Amino acid sequence: MTLPDQQVINGMVYKIRTGISWRDLPERHGPWQTVYTRFRRYALDGVFTRALQQIQAHADAAGDIDWLVQIGSTSVRAHQHAGATGRKGGSTGP
Repeated sequence: MTLPDQQVINGMVYKIRTGISWRDLPERHGPWQTVYTRFRRYALDGVFTRALQQIQAHADAAGDIDWLVQIGSTSVRAHQHAGATGRKGGSTGP
């Protein structure tokens, strides 16, 4: 039995929006294995990437996207082991 694309895509969106596990997907979206298999296939085939690129291109052409991005250094933190301290060529102290 083949499920309609809209039903499967709604299942994918529901899973992503709620953060539930695939196995907890409500029955109205079809068998979770079917939704997961198609999600995985779409991801590997680049379907989502192409869809995002097309949506962005249309929005950009309409002037709906402001591409200015700023990142504050206080919100980007490195892990404590990310420094080169104690490694060859790295600083070993003050």
